[in-house]
Amino acid sequence: MGEPNRCSGARPSRYVCAVSHQGRGLTALGRLAVVPAREVWPHEAFDFTPWLLQNVDVLSDLLGMDLVLEVAEHPVGDFSLDLKGYDELTGETVIVENQLAQSDHNHLGQIITYAAGTNPTTIVWITTGFRLEHRAAIDWLNQRTDDNTRVFGVVIRVVRIGTSEPAPNFELVAQPNDWEKQVKKATSTASGPTSAREAQYREFWELVLDRVRAEHPDWTRARTSGTSWVNTATGTSGAVISMAWTRAGLVIQIYFESADADLNSTRFDVLYAQREIFEAALGETPVWDEMDGRKAARIVIPSEFTDLTDKNTWPQMIEWLIQKQNALRSALAVVGGVS
Repeated sequence: MGEPNRCSGARPSRYVCAVSHQGRGLTALGRLAVVPAREVWPHEAFDFTPWLLQNVDVLSDLLGMDLVLEVAEHPVGDFSLDLKGYDELTGETVIVENQLAQSDHNHLGQIITYAAGTNPTTIVWITTGFRLEHRAAIDWLNQRTDDNTRVFGVVIRVVRIGTSEPAPNFELVAQPNDWEKQVKKATSTASGPTSAREAQYREFWELVLDRVRAEHPDWTRARTSGTSWVNTATGTSGAVISMAWTRAGLVIQIYFESADADLNSTRFDVLYAQREIFEAALGETPVWDEMDGRKAARIVIPSEFTDLTDKNTWPQMIEWLIQKQNALRSALAVVGGVS
C-alpha cells in the first residue's frame, strides 16, 4: 500500500509541510567566521588607532553617543593616551585606550592615570578580551564614581562571511548602570529639586529624540538627556545644531563651540557675510549673536514656547523643533555648510 497523502483529508494542517517540502532545495547560506584582530591591524598604534580615528562611527553606534575623536597619542605626563575626543551631545571629554590583546593590569593602571590627567566624563577601554577581574574593576568604577563618570569595556570583534572583506563587529561587555545612578541621585536630599527638573528634561528629550531617530537617524545617536539642551551634528567638529531650553524659552540654534574662540568667530563671520542668502533659504530672520566676551557664537531661532511643564503642548514643541532643524540644515547647505 502506498504512503497516504497527508496533505489532504480531515486534518491537513498537521502534515502539510511533511510532504510539500520534500525535495526542495534550501538556500545556501554562508558561515560567519571570526578573523583575528592582528590580521587586520598588525600594530596597535600604527594601524588600529588611526583606523578607529577615521571610523569613529563604529564606536559611536555601539555606545549610543555622537562621539568625536580629535587627538591620537595625546600626551599625559610621560605617557601617551591612545585617543581623546568629546561627546558632541554634551561637549564632555571622552578618552579611549586600545589594547590589541587581552586586558591586563598595566592598561587598567594607565587608564586611571589618563583619566586623572584629562578629567573625562566617558572612559572607553577596548581589548580583544576582558579577564573577569578587569570586568569586575569596570563595574566597581561605575558603581563608585560620581554620576558624571562612565566607564565602558569594549571587545574587538572582526568577522567575515566566506571570502568577503573583514568587518568590525565590536561587543559592549561592560557599561555603567545609568538607571542605578539616576535612582541614587533622585533619592539624594541634596539634589531633590534639581533631579525633578532633570527628570522632566529627560522625558521631553526622549520624545524628541524618538522622533529624530525615526525620521532623521543621521542627525544624532543620542537617546535622552537630563540637561536643558540636546546637540545634533552638523558634520563639522565644533559646530552643532542645538535644541535648548533657555530663560526665554525653547530655542534652536547653530552653536559654534570649538575650544578655539577665533575659529568660532571666523565661522560666525563667514555665515554672517552670507546672511541674505542664508535667511532667504531659512525663510525667516534669526538672531545673530556674536556672544561678546565669550568663546562661543550662535545663530538663534526663538520659539513661542516658554513652559516645559505644559505637557499638552509637547507635540507642538517637537513638531516645531523638527521643522526648524530641517530649515536650518537646508539653509546651511545652500551657503555651503560650516566652513
